[in-house]
Amino acid sequence: MSTTRTDHMKYLPHMDILSSDMLDDVLLYRNAFHNEDYTDRDVRSALQKDDLSPHDFMALLSTAALPFLEKMAQKAKTVTREHFGNSVALFTPVYFANYCENHCVYCGFNSHNNIKRARLTEEELHTECRSIASTGLEEVLMLTGESRRMSDVEYIGKAVKIARSYFRVIGLEIYPVNVVEYKYLHDCGADYVTVFQETYNSDTYEKLHLAGSKRIFPYRFYAQERAILGGMRGVGFAALLGLDDYQRDAVATGIHAALLQRKYPHAEIALSCPRLRPIINNDKINPKDVDERRLVQIICAYRLFLPFASITVSSRENARFRNNIIKIAATKISAGVCVGIGAHLDAEGTEKGDEQFEISDNRSFSEVYAAVKDAGMQPVTSDYIFV
Repeated sequence: MSTTRTDHMKYLPHMDILSSDMLDDVLLYRNAFHNEDYTDRDVRSALQKDDLSPHDFMALLSTAALPFLEKMAQKAKTVTREHFGNSVALFTPVYFANYCENHCVYCGFNSHNNIKRARLTEEELHTECRSIASTGLEEVLMLTGESRRMSDVEYIGKAVKIARSYFRVIGLEIYPVNVVEYKYLHDCGADYVTVFQETYNSDTYEKLHLAGSKRIFPYRFYAQERAILGGMRGVGFAALLGLDDYQRDAVATGIHAALLQRKYPHAEIALSCPRLRPIINNDKINPKDVDERRLVQIICAYRLFLPFASITVSSRENARFRNNIIKIAATKISAGVCVGIGAHLDAEGTEKGDEQFEISDNRSFSEVYAAVKDAGMQPVTSDYIFV
């Protein structure tokens, strides 16, 4: 018996629709990328420039650029030092609910996965935040599964208010919401919003997101713009590398960020570079052809195309990789990471709800702080004032 899936390009009644052609523009660039079109000459030309065109950016993401990886890294390091000095921002995620209404085949939180579900009470949120704050961390990224029913905007707002009493910087990685809801969350104390598009290939996206609000491709794409319109200071972008053609998804991520930066010059832009990780009940999920060498290439290309953008490398990557990439182009890394629900509630780290994926770097905040200093860099726990 076949089931009919909803049109993934059609907005649902509750969703804001922005008047914009940006999605079409990004997809034009993505689809225009053909790896075989780029040569050594294109790469050399790009490396000689300080202001890269989209064509230059694409050349640096092509296979032709791999023999130039050392030169890319050297230039990326120089550009990073020019704009960020030797600072490396530290934060930790706070997973406070894992209920989800979506069916995303690669995600541990998906509604069809048999995991232990939970959401923290206000008292538990205080305990969780108090425990994290005691380590010295001053910035958190607050995350939920994507369920408006079990983690509504009001609940998330209360969680942000609680976190604001313990931390200086509050980021959100939740389901996309409307402009007025982002404004409410900003008023509660949230500074920035991160949304992974997962893949910018609409056809692949449709096949991977089988049900739920996340299935609506354009609504997710415009989440960062709605967040800016709602007053958020900064927004983050990412494709989940390994879901589809990683080069084309990296092209789309960079172009998406660049176009939004041009439209809203006051907004702070951040990029993440997550690779697929194994999940509960499926340990075979992996990033396919996105090995560490290609991941470095993507990060360096992002840095050279978007010199002012913050670049985050999370604990999906191992300690060795993260210790080295902060010397080149990454400006923000996570520390003391637990991806289960309520993992900081007691000394044993007992989780109230299951985790979203497996991490590769489980070092504590103090261990990561020391490693950053050992690398000759300056760890920074906060450099913002909330307005």
